[in-house]
Amino acid sequence: MAAAKTFKVKLVKSPIGAKASHVASVRGLGLKRIGQVNELIDTPATRGMVNAVRHLVVAVA
Repeated sequence: MAAAKTFKVKLVKSPIGAKASHVASVRGLGLKRIGQVNELIDTPATRGMVNAVRHLVVAVA
């Protein structure tokens, strides 16, 4: 069985003052503090969450 594809995201801007749904997306991605990196499984749901908060996170190589 093949391993699931993953990607990493890093929180680079604070979600303070953002919409409640954006704060929830950041928390759902497993990010709590600026500079934190989390590795996520590449699914349409996680891609959508990253897309919603693309102004707060960056992809890490």
